[in-house]
Amino acid sequence: MIIWIASYPKSGNTWVRFFLNSLLFSKGSTVNINDIKIKLFPIRKDFENLTENVDNLEEFVKNCLFAQERINLENKIKIFKTHNAYWHSKNFSFTNEKNTLATIYIVRDPRNVITSIKNHYIIENYEKSLEFMTNEQKIIGIKKNPNLEIDLPTVISSWKNHYNSWKKLNAKYLLIKYENLINEPLKEFTKIVKFLEQISNFKFKLKDVIESIDNCDFVNMKNQENNHGFVEAPTNNLGEPIKFFNLGPNNNWEKMLNPKIVKNLENEFGSEMKEIGYL
Repeated sequence: MIIWIASYPKSGNTWVRFFLNSLLFSKGSTVNINDIKIKLFPIRKDFENLTENVDNLEEFVKNCLFAQERINLENKIKIFKTHNAYWHSKNFSFTNEKNTLATIYIVRDPRNVITSIKNHYIIENYEKSLEFMTNEQKIIGIKKNPNLEIDLPTVISSWKNHYNSWKKLNAKYLLIKYENLINEPLKEFTKIVKFLEQISNFKFKLKDVIESIDNCDFVNMKNQENNHGFVEAPTNNLGEPIKFFNLGPNNNWEKMLNPKIVKNLENEFGSEMKEIGYL
């Protein structure tokens, strides 16, 4: 069965993924950002012999559940990071209760998400970034390059739909706020640990939790990217890498956004922001 680390892009699920990778697979050493056992979904390998053209959105949609069913034939708990919304298309869906044990959903204040989105996707201004975040048909990752294991179709929809969609899956669900991870890392990562212990046979020691938090410190990850690159970093039109670990905890919308953009974001996502506690 699959445990999803799910989020809208640039919301912190890479951080949670690295933490769990340290806790489960690399105790006692700093996480190597280019050697992570907790994989992304989708990747090309998961669709081998299911379709000859997984870059085609229709083929991807038709085969998502088949790919997960094949993964679950091992009858083991698997943890995957995904940016997909919990979408439905005709008789198909991103996942279902049969394949999912639980979801850890990471949410981030959309007023900070927009600044990261602008940098990550090389968007010319905040107005265009707002269009990105409010587009209910938004799909990322289609580069049609068979040599790339990642960058397959990823249906993210809007920030609002993404957040609301994962609450509808009938599976165990834990909501984690990115801001709380920054302000109270031990408390919040312990929530994740306790959640995993409740739904599985995992057992963790406090010292390992503390060590894993230190192992995936933002500065460590940023330094690794500066020195060795990051295979999952985006690239610009010239194929040059864009920094994945950019501002992190120093991203402050109050210093970066003009009042008009702030008002538009709060108007678009006000109901969800109040529910989560951002307003």
